[in-house]
Amino acid sequence: MDDFSVGVEGMSRAACRGRRLRVEGSPDFRARVHEALKLVRVAGYYDFLRTHIKCIREIDGLTQLRVSEATIWANKYAVENPVDAASRFVQEAHYVQMHLEGRQLHEGMLEYLSFEKRIEFLKRLMERSRSQEVKRECERLIRMWDESLLIY
Repeated sequence: MDDFSVGVEGMSRAACRGRRLRVEGSPDFRARVHEALKLVRVAGYYDFLRTHIKCIREIDGLTQLRVSEATIWANKYAVENPVDAASRFVQEAHYVQMHLEGRQLHEGMLEYLSFEKRIEFLKRLMERSRSQEVKRECERLIRMWDESLLIY
């Protein structure tokens, strides 16, 4: 990635790196998101995440990515597991990146490619984390996703 590529809302990636990722919601929601963001930092993905996502907002409805706003709308259940939440945030950031790059792919293919990045994140977090609990959860999630892909 070069610093002259266009990022969120026409900003250069260098400019995006300087801005903060906002977290909006209840105190419990914000605390859980910050726990997940610590794991994103451990894996070395925080600058990437804040380059492509500008806000993580609590909602009562279904968790979804708002690409046009570069915002993740998440409900309280989506952030209960910090490892899973961190991997979802990274997946959504990759999805936004592909949109910004103008990839002309079928929606399902964009989802699949961003999902592959989620698995890469989990593997990297498993390598970099010192916490055995985090490593076990990464293994569990990778195994779960691998098994669900076998069904299709």
